[in-house]
Formats: sequence, structure tokens, C-alpha cells
Amino acid sequence: MPKVSVIAIDGPAGSGKSALAERLAKQLGYVFFDTGVVYRTVTWVGLQRGTDLADEEAMTSLAKAIKISVLRPTKDDGRQYTVMADDEDVTWQIFLPEVDRNVSAVSAYPEVRRALLAQQQAIARQGQVVMVGRDIGTVVAPDADLKIYLDASAEVRAQRRLLQSQSRGIEASYEKILADLKRRDKIDSEREAAPLKMADDATPINTDNVTIDQEVDLVRGMIRQREG
Repeated sequence: MPKVSVIAIDGPAGSGKSALAERLAKQLGYVFFDTGVVYRTVTWVGLQRGTDLADEEAMTSLAKAIKISVLRPTKDDGRQYTVMADDEDVTWQIFLPEVDRNVSAVSAYPEVRRALLAQQQAIARQGQVVMVGRDIGTVVAPDADLKIYLDASAEVRAQRRLLQSQSRGIEASYEKILADLKRRDKIDSEREAAPLKMADDATPINTDNVTIDQEVDLVRGMIRQREG
């Protein structure tokens, strides 16, 4: 097992966590696991079933009941992974705007987080994984071998999300995306359960003016130092 076996990448929405993690996982031959998809899946299923998203008990029951699987890509349509909810492929649905608007509130419920934490930690214990989220370095994998905290201005992140939506043929407004991001930042950083914050031993990287290739080079350099 390599010295840097578990890599934790945290940061706010749109900071580039998934893009960096996917590149690293491919280069290292590791598993790429974006833990945010489990919360998005619960949110999407709740919306589809008409569950009251403001009802923590109902959302917790839903989180415990549905079977969520994260697999390697099963289709060649640009996806980074395949997400299944009770055997239904929901990979693209969980990134629709209505999920964006509600996922932070759902993920703030302590019991929902507790219901999904064990599964995330089991994956971390297997090693050779690049994990992405908002509380990986602080809660899910506090003993990760390398912790990165990505950040960027809300304006840059909103522009990235706008381009993502447009590339998928989804109508979106920059102003609406920006407002949603700022609201999500507030919820994520102020929630009682596992708030978004940088771990004390994490290395911060601001991605406003850094390309994905430069990010990968920076992190690969950190890995080489630790493996040295």
C-alpha cells in the first residue's frame, strides 16, 4: 500500500474538487469517490417521491431505506462515475438545478449525515481512494494521508457551474446560480453537523487563476514529497 493511500479533497461547491479528484484518481489508479453524490441522491429521490425535504425524520428514513451505489462510468456520455438509486441510474438527474437548491439543507441534517457516514468511511478504509466532499478531512477521513482544501471566489464558481449546465443543455441563469452558491456556502459553513471548514492539516489551493493541469501538478508534487 502506498504511503499516500487516502487523499481527501474538500471545498465549497464549484471550486473544482471533482475535476481535480478525477484526474488524480485516473493517474494514480485510485478510486474516485465524490461523497456529495450520496446527499444529492437522497435529495433527488425525496423530490421525486414528494417527500417533505423540511422533515428531517422523513429524509433520514429515506436515507436509510434507499440503496445508493457509486460505480465506474457505465456509459460514454461524459460522466465521471455512475450513480444508482435502488437500481435506477440517476447520474445526471442529481445535478439538476432543483437538487442544487435543496441539497445543502438536506445534507445539514445530522441524522441524514449519520445514516450515510458509515458507508463513506468503509470506502476510505479500503485505501487507494481520492475522496471529495465538504467534511472529508475533518469527519469522514480525518486520518487521510493527504488533505487538500480547494477554494475560489463565488463569481468564478458560478461561471463554472453556468458553463457546466449549458454543456448539458440545461437552461440556467448566472445570477440565479451565484445566489444559490452563496446561500449554499452559508448553509454548509454554518450547519451544526460537520460544517464546511478546512482541516488544520490541510493544504489550501485557490483555483481562481489556476488551471486544472497546474492543480494536478501541485498535488502530485505533494504526493512525491510524502512518498519520498
